[in-house]
Amino acid sequence: MRVGIISLYHESNTFNPRPTTLDDFKAQRFLVGAAARSQDGWGNHEVAGFIEGLARERIEAIPLFAAWALPGGVIAGDEFTILTQEMERALIDAGPLDGVLVAPHGAAVSESAADADDQWLRMVRARTGDHLPIVGTIDPHANLSALMIEMTDALTAYRTNPHLDQRQRGVEAATLIARTLRGEIIPTQAAMLTPLIINIERQRCDQSPCLDLQKAAREIGGRGGMLSSSVVLGFPYADVAEMGAAAIAVADGDAALADRAAGELGGAIWKHRHDLKGQLLDPIAALQRARSLPGPVCLLDMGDNVGGGSPGDGTGLAHLLNRPDIGKSFVSLYDPASADMAIKAGVGATLMLDMGGNSGPPYGPALCDRVTVTHVSAGVFTDLRPRHGGITHYDIGPLAVAMTGHGLSVMLTTRRTFPVSLVQLTSCGLDPSKFRYIVAKGVHAPVTAYEEVCKSFIRVNTPGITSADLDSFDYVHRRRPLFPLEDETKIETRIVRGHLL
Repeated sequence: MRVGIISLYHESNTFNPRPTTLDDFKAQRFLVGAAARSQDGWGNHEVAGFIEGLARERIEAIPLFAAWALPGGVIAGDEFTILTQEMERALIDAGPLDGVLVAPHGAAVSESAADADDQWLRMVRARTGDHLPIVGTIDPHANLSALMIEMTDALTAYRTNPHLDQRQRGVEAATLIARTLRGEIIPTQAAMLTPLIINIERQRCDQSPCLDLQKAAREIGGRGGMLSSSVVLGFPYADVAEMGAAAIAVADGDAALADRAAGELGGAIWKHRHDLKGQLLDPIAALQRARSLPGPVCLLDMGDNVGGGSPGDGTGLAHLLNRPDIGKSFVSLYDPASADMAIKAGVGATLMLDMGGNSGPPYGPALCDRVTVTHVSAGVFTDLRPRHGGITHYDIGPLAVAMTGHGLSVMLTTRRTFPVSLVQLTSCGLDPSKFRYIVAKGVHAPVTAYEEVCKSFIRVNTPGITSADLDSFDYVHRRRPLFPLEDETKIETRIVRGHLL
């Protein structure tokens, strides 16, 4: 038997004005046909899990298409068309298949298709026909749609945030499709599109309340007649009709059971709705709290969360930390121009730099100071342990580290940088344990790495296009009503059914 593998993975922030282009995909991953077959079997992501799981089942894996870009603005319309055309061509060229494993993110948006994941899944279903099973994984930050459920036979979401279990979920999906092909099961899928937003500040899956929801999902998914159950946290920075949390249930040939399970898990999410509202600290209050905590303290810059599509050049926390009474601290800023000036000046040079602050008022003005360049490098490093996203090899472009007179070390990067590995610091000769404060431009993703040295974490409600203050966004396309943005007494829930072989 031959099973095709397709992944198109992008978390699209509709509030970011810069479109994501084909070049952004090529900078990370854009593999078609033979290239996908030769290079996509590595890492801790779900595609590697697909390949591992199919090998266990003695089914031939046929990687067809793999595209991934760093979270950012919506995918440019013409270039989304190119992506889907290349995907379709690879699917046609593959010849007869017995099934397809898919890995959408679930929160991709294009200028030409607000429901970008829906569109390419619809194409795959049209090309394969109704008789072939399509099974896949999604990121829990998906905005699940009815069409995603209808176009697939089974979807399973990662259970962790930070995301550390992609490979396991990939193996799970491969096992489901193998059992389906052998005629052992008939995956029957349903979902409840729960009418609420889970605040990003509350989305840590190994802490309550999300921990309780994951336990409920495992218990429901492990019952007799059930194959899988997943909590979908949602992505509040994609202003689309599907925005919000959801519950998925996959039963073995029993639509009524799938309906009940999805309703039960969706009900558990709704029951925790007040616990899932954000608990927000502004920068001044956060720093006041941090002063009483043992260091190093990691300040999670939620408004400039690169993993949610922010630019990574926000200076608000940098200005607060660049003071003589703070102590040694660290921040990374995406600023190719300043990085280039520091690199050309060389290690040991002293110069004036205007650092960061290139993205407009929400992100603060440039940090202007005389700095000493302490390190320059190519920005290529490897982390022996897979971190959030399953990544082990990093290329963040040429960079420089510059230190102000007040002891603030500023890493200036030429590419936006996802802060999920401490090797980003240690490869530059920095000892993270020596800093009083470390700014990480994320919410939960950096924790797995940074908890090795940081004794305390504070999530800071900084302004920006990934702010945790959802009232600050001018939503146009999202469904209404949604708790907590609307009165909960006016909210109803609904069940959607999946594809049935």
